[in-house]
Amino acid sequence: MRRLPEADRDAIRIAQDPHFSRWLEQITATGGCAHPVHLSGSTTTLDGVTGEILRQYDTHDEPGERLLVRCRNRRATVCAPCSRLHAGDTFHLVRAGLLGGKTVPATVRNRPRLFVTLTAPSFGPVHRTGERCRPRRDGGRCDHGRPLGCATEHAPTDPLIGQPLCPNCYDYTGHVLWHAHASKLWDRFVIDVRRRLATSAGLVQSRFAHHARLSFARVAEYQKRAAVHVHAVVRLDGPEGPADEPPPWGTADRLTDAVRASAGRVLVRTPYSPAVGQLRLRWGAQLDVRPLHADGDGDGPGDDAVAAYVAKYVTKGASETGAGTDHRITTWADIDTAHVSAHVRTLMRTSWRLGGLPEYAPLHLRTWTHTLGYRGHILTKSRAYSTTYAALRAERAQHVGDAEIPDAITEAHWRYVGSGHTPGAALIAAGVAEDLAHARLAAADALQPGGDAA
Repeated sequence: MRRLPEADRDAIRIAQDPHFSRWLEQITATGGCAHPVHLSGSTTTLDGVTGEILRQYDTHDEPGERLLVRCRNRRATVCAPCSRLHAGDTFHLVRAGLLGGKTVPATVRNRPRLFVTLTAPSFGPVHRTGERCRPRRDGGRCDHGRPLGCATEHAPTDPLIGQPLCPNCYDYTGHVLWHAHASKLWDRFVIDVRRRLATSAGLVQSRFAHHARLSFARVAEYQKRAAVHVHAVVRLDGPEGPADEPPPWGTADRLTDAVRASAGRVLVRTPYSPAVGQLRLRWGAQLDVRPLHADGDGDGPGDDAVAAYVAKYVTKGASETGAGTDHRITTWADIDTAHVSAHVRTLMRTSWRLGGLPEYAPLHLRTWTHTLGYRGHILTKSRAYSTTYAALRAERAQHVGDAEIPDAITEAHWRYVGSGHTPGAALIAAGVAEDLAHARLAAADALQPGGDAA
């Protein structure tokens, strides 16, 4: 036994525990979560009229007197099982706003809908893929003595992709401050689209909400240059939301024109800083606006493809996107030891330095150093776009038999007592997660045409 690795010895100890079968049931119920939360407490469900106890649960009889629940981390690099579940919820959330379902009527598939990509502006030339990176006939060098061009044909996996041609010329301050204001820039973009739609229809801008409603779901994605750009599904409804038809003037062409005009018009000014001045922040020149068509008809991408893309991206960790880290930075030394590129490290240092200036205190840049100053959620949506994560989780709980009892009163008393696994428990949980993943793949293959449905 002593010659075995610590994880193996711990796994054997756990397997010999009299309560191992129940512990394994808990691990399976979490999907093999890599960092489960440990709770202690009880839940009692009472009849609201008679006061009779209908159902009671207490962790006193559980292994270790605790219940394990999912960590719900969306990043695959942190917890693959919870990330997989989050991706599925995201797919259904986005798809419901495109094709209906989950309380959203199927008529939304016939509404004006766009798939919009908004990019960050340029903060300096970076290496890119293509036949030749940045060819220049006249050559030339910048003020720091570095070549202004690059004639190399970079492979997509080349670590130079996204790195500045000259780090000293690159506007790291502008990059971080743009990230810090990207969410505000999106908010102003949405407001301006509404105003332009109203103006184009001959309406007073303040009366737009009485005639139509703009709904959206957007996801933020880091490019190779570690700058965020935004993918958004934008839909035009009637004033009551998904169940209401848009007015006759609400067409995809008019929505497209409003989106294009607003993307080039809106701006956000940063707070004035004696060290930086005041910056005027805008969207980048690259803009992509495509109409969406159900089942992939027409020139635009299909609804399922858009939903699958968004779901796939929101689960990516920082190590996959090449931007920042998955965990918060608490000291300057953390930046020095982070496993990131020199470009990203400089962005993190810039965010930390700017976070120390009093004029930027409201931006909390040091708190968001690990995301390079970006303070928004990866996925956000308008209220009326579709369902919510909470509703999807409640529906899943009901599906597995945890349905609410009408007119019942639930008294719950819970406290946090820990998280994570011991080495042996982590080994067993990883095996459970792998088995469940293989079972899902087998079930999916069986549903395919020609699959073995037996």
